Formats: sequence, structure tokens, C-alpha cells
Amino acid sequence: MANTLFYLSLSVIWIMLLYHMFLMQGGYFHYLRYRRPIPEWEKNQQPLPKVSVLIPAHNEEVVIERTIKAMLRLDYPKDKLEIVVINDNSRDRTGEIADEYASKYPYVKVVHTKPPHAGKGKSGALNQGLAHSSGEVIVVYDADNTPERKAVYYLVLALLNDPKAGAVVGKFRVVNAATNLLTRFINIETICFQWMAQAGRFFWFRVTTIPGTNFAIRRSLVEELGGWDEKALAEDTELTIRVYNEGYYIRFFPAAITWEQEPESWKVWWKQRTRWARGNQYVVLKFMWRIFSLRKKSIMFDLIYFFFTYFLFFMGVIVSDVLFVTNMFVDLHLQVGIVAMILWILAYFLYVTEVMIALSIERTELNIKNFLIVLLMYFTYSQLWIVLVVYALYLEFKRVVFRQELKWYKTERFAADKKAAPPAERQV
Repeated sequence: MANTLFYLSLSVIWIMLLYHMFLMQGGYFHYLRYRRPIPEWEKNQQPLPKVSVLIPAHNEEVVIERTIKAMLRLDYPKDKLEIVVINDNSRDRTGEIADEYASKYPYVKVVHTKPPHAGKGKSGALNQGLAHSSGEVIVVYDADNTPERKAVYYLVLALLNDPKAGAVVGKFRVVNAATNLLTRFINIETICFQWMAQAGRFFWFRVTTIPGTNFAIRRSLVEELGGWDEKALAEDTELTIRVYNEGYYIRFFPAAITWEQEPESWKVWWKQRTRWARGNQYVVLKFMWRIFSLRKKSIMFDLIYFFFTYFLFFMGVIVSDVLFVTNMFVDLHLQVGIVAMILWILAYFLYVTEVMIALSIERTELNIKNFLIVLLMYFTYSQLWIVLVVYALYLEFKRVVFRQELKWYKTERFAADKKAAPPAERQV
């Protein structure tokens, strides 16, 4: 029995690794092709629509001014641009800072939410911002984001020229990647996510997940869907499923780039990633039971991917690790022969290969330092994710059984370092 479980769990791990290599191939192909339609799109010269940029902000005084300044630098007609900062029941100077800019720039608007419809999470803030906006296209940025000048233009350009796309997703990079080892881990993680999960799935299946930031969506579609789900911790993933179910797809267009701040301490990382894991588990459980009734069948790949990631894959890793360690102290008659060892070693090298291919797409990231970090990452950062997912499952189980109210955790921000400014900002 122990041998069967061990090799079954090892098989699950290998399936996931091979699937990610398949995605990585698609991601690389997408990287080679995604810019090709831009010249033709620009020749079409379609009139640009009015855009409302929604920025939910709860206690964001550390970063909000830098973000608003980035919005002011956007290369988009100002008479067709509306910047909506949602000051969501902040207890610091977030609202004051936003109001100062709103008094100077007519296209900057501040929405001050108040109890009882305030401070309940990002979804609620976005719904409030939507109600006070007027753009035909809705663009969302987190309060710690500094998009490059043409980011919104590229998002809108792709949306205008792709009528089948309900939303367009851009690429995000880590602005504070060089701060410490944790931020270097996260930087590598986000690059892999862009070119594997986002670009790879879009190339092969036309499936992309809406992230929490740097995306554009048709206002008519958001209103048709009834806005954001205020019960979802991962409101972006939940919205993704509903967009596909309406018959649209989501385009991944990495020409639109934003730079965002990532956690610089393990405590902040743990809380943020736990919210992400719980949010994705919520989405899987919400839609998995009616997977075959979804209108857009391609979204089945997304649901199966999340189910595999947050349930089967991590369970496979846990079972194999527990059996291997237990067998060292209690004889389970586990036959971990040379074949199993070879498979484990090959899995490790396949993991490193996948990550290095992803890093090679970003020209500044393929270097010796990152290679050494990737070698370490497998045994540290990646393994910590296993513990985190188990903890998130435990919290979700408690919430369902005891009918607990969901509590939103807002990621703690850190004072901006001038050395960590985005490339475009350094040139200003």
C-alpha cells in the first residue's frame, strides 16, 4: 500500500512538471508573436474610448502618491482618462493625498467609502469605484503599482481590436526585486507565472487568469456580471471564470507593463499568499461542481489547473514526503529504489530548466545569481508553499464548518526605495 501511494504521488508530481514544461513552450511561442499585430492595430486608427482607472486604496499613504504620479504620466488622451482613487475607509493620509491631486487635476477623482459599505475588501471598493466612474473601459491597478507610460494604451488597443476578448491582461514586474532574498524569490516566481501560467495557457487554450492589477475590461461586461464578488478573497480568479462563462476569452498582452511592490518580510508574504490560496480554493469549490455546465468549455482547463495545483499536486508532494520520512524511522516496506531516485533527480533538473527558460525571456534576469537562487528555491521557497496551502485548506475548512465571516487582509506596504524605481521612472 505504501509503495502504491508513493509512486502514485510521484506520478502526480511528474504530470504537473511536464504540464508546466508544455506551458513554458507555449509561453515562449507567445513571447515571439505577441507584438506582431501592434502595427496593424495602430493603422486601424479606431477612436480611443474613455477609460476609468480604478485604484482601490485602504491605508496606502506609503505608496499612493507614487502611484498617482505614475497615472499622471500615462500616455493616453487626458480628455478620455478618468483616474478614480477609492479611499476605502483609510485611517491614514491616503484620502488627503488623493484629494490634493484631485484638486489639481480635473481627471483625478476620489471616492471616499464609509461604513457600513467600506473597509470590507478589494471587491467592495472596486464596486464602489465602478458606481462612481463613467468610462467605457475599466482598468484596475493596485495602489502600489507604477505602470509604464503606454500600459493603459496597450491594454485598450488590444481590447479595441479583439472583439472576442472581454478583458485584456498585461504583465507585471517586481519593482523591489533586489531588496532581499525573499523579493528575489518572488521576482522569479512572478516571471514564471507570466510566461507559463499566463502566456502558456493563452497560447495553447486561449485561457488567461485576470490578475489583481494591470488589466482592462469592458464596462458593459462588468455591469452584466454584476460587478465583483464581495465574498471572494481572490476576486480576480472568480471574475475570470464568469467572464469566460459569458462567452468571452481573456487576452494576455505583455506589452502593457506595470511595476509593483512585493512583500519584503516573510510575515507579510505568508499573510498575502494565504489569502491568495484561500481565494483560489474558494473559486475551485464554487465552480467545480458545475464544471460541465459552463458555457465556455476552455475554462475547464483553468478550473482543473487550480484543482490540480491546490489539491492533487500539493497532496502528492505531501504524501510522498511523509512516506519517505516515516520510512526512515518505521519500516513501511517502502521500496525506494534507483528508479525513484532517478525520477526525483530528473524532476529537480526539469524544475530548474523550466524556471531558467522563463528567466531567459526577460533579458536582464538570466544571470549566475538568479541561477544559484533557483537551485536554492526548490528546497526552500517552493517547499514553504506546501505548508502554506495546507494551512489555507485548514482555514477554509474552519470557515465552512463554523460559518465564519471572511476577513480581508490588506498587504502591508514598504517605503519606496528610489533605487528600486521602475526603469521609466528612473529616466524622469
